[in-house]
Amino acid sequence: MSFDEYAKTWDTEQRINRGKIIANEIWNSIGTDKNSTAMEFGCGTGLVSFNLYDKFETVTLIDSSKGMIDILNDKISKYEINNMTVHQIDLLDTDSFDMKFDVIYNSMVLHHIKDTFEIVNKLYQLLNKDGYLCIVDIDEEDGSFHKDFPDFDGHNGFNQDELKNILTSAGFCDVESNTFYYDEKNVEGEKINYSLFIITARKFAD
Repeated sequence: MSFDEYAKTWDTEQRINRGKIIANEIWNSIGTDKNSTAMEFGCGTGLVSFNLYDKFETVTLIDSSKGMIDILNDKISKYEINNMTVHQIDLLDTDSFDMKFDVIYNSMVLHHIKDTFEIVNKLYQLLNKDGYLCIVDIDEEDGSFHKDFPDFDGHNGFNQDELKNILTSAGFCDVESNTFYYDEKNVEGEKINYSLFIITARKFAD
């Protein structure tokens, strides 16, 4: 999937509303203080972070898609947000990004990445001691969610228990998950039901 191609039409009403719900769920799951630093991995056009930026001291937004980053930078400039920093990088292809954060969150990103353990381990390294990781993604499904994208080669959602085991194997503790969102998506004229879960975990070692 080329997200550069979808960037200009990405901010649909459905995605904007879903972003608000996801942001609220992330915040309610961690409830940290305003002195904390945060990073959104796979930020897209910032639909989640635009509902969270005022709850953190700084928010760093990362995405590998130039198209998404260009739209995001325009929005940050338009709304004059001064505590957001944007980086166009692929975390799995670089060792030069060495910042650390109190909170890392991502929304519907992990299922696009083939090596789940590798990216989870990378995010673990970018967290400060006692830091939170929040993952929002699709519950395991039969592949219908992406059947209108023939080049999609990621995961058909996740089994929560299996993903929790991956997080534990990477060193995370206090791993908890629950399904919090139910919706439907129109795919080739067919209504596809799907649900989203959130997994939270903490890094206690340094």
